[in-house]
Amino acid sequence: MSEDDIINQAISILESRLVYSEHRFTSPSDTRHYLTLKFNGLEHEVFRVLLLDNQHRLIESIELFRGTIDSATVHPREVVKVALKFNAAATIFAHNHPSGTTDPSQADQRITERLISALNLIDVRVLDHIIVAGTDTYSFAEHGML
Repeated sequence: MSEDDIINQAISILESRLVYSEHRFTSPSDTRHYLTLKFNGLEHEVFRVLLLDNQHRLIESIELFRGTIDSATVHPREVVKVALKFNAAATIFAHNHPSGTTDPSQADQRITERLISALNLIDVRVLDHIIVAGTDTYSFAEHGML
């Protein structure tokens, strides 16, 4: 069994334990290990949405957008559609920076603001936006950016 097979199997086990379990994503540290596994080894940017119920339990984790080595285009309309589809009460956004730096760009800040505005219209809370670069992470919530 290759290392990639082992990692994929670990992710599957972790997801099966998190979906509708009693585990709640109530702080940025709760999601770090999960997200670093999900983004491990990616050479392109991916934008993921964690959809949570009103107790902040994971309903679904969806890769919504895939980009190039330095960007991924995110469409607020699609984020709203998926939040409604899964009847989410809250969300956590996450994307990776293959460059290795977790510093949020101006584009990261702008899209986060646009997503918060769009989801506010349908009463879905945004708990955090986490940037993953290797094993390092940056939490918008922890840095007062939400």
